[in-house]
Amino acid sequence: MQDEPTPIELTKSVADFLRTDIAPLISGHQAFKLRVAINILDLVTRQLMQEEGSDAAEVERLRALLGIDGSVTELNRALADRIASGEVDLTTPGLAEHLWATTMDKLAVDQPNYASYKREQGRGG
Repeated sequence: MQDEPTPIELTKSVADFLRTDIAPLISGHQAFKLRVAINILDLVTRQLMQEEGSDAAEVERLRALLGIDGSVTELNRALADRIASGEVDLTTPGLAEHLWATTMDKLAVDQPNYASYKREQGRGG
């Protein structure tokens, strides 16, 4: 594994290069496709930056909620199974808060400029 540049630095550099040096040179449908590619690189950069912290917080919430240990994928599968079976629902203490926090973490990566996300961030969640 390389120390420098980091994957975050690489994706950010490519996105910045495309945005600054290439985007002004093209137009039409090719410009649209370039904007899509830049948005993807920006999303991957945000995911790389936030994934470790948000996954760790999600695992801790799921452990507390479910009383079991596992990976984020295993714990989410267990939660889904419990919801499907009716064992867990929105009256279960901590579930609504967990779902809200998880949604906000996902929006921070996927749509950080979404107006409703920004409004909720301003209210403190």
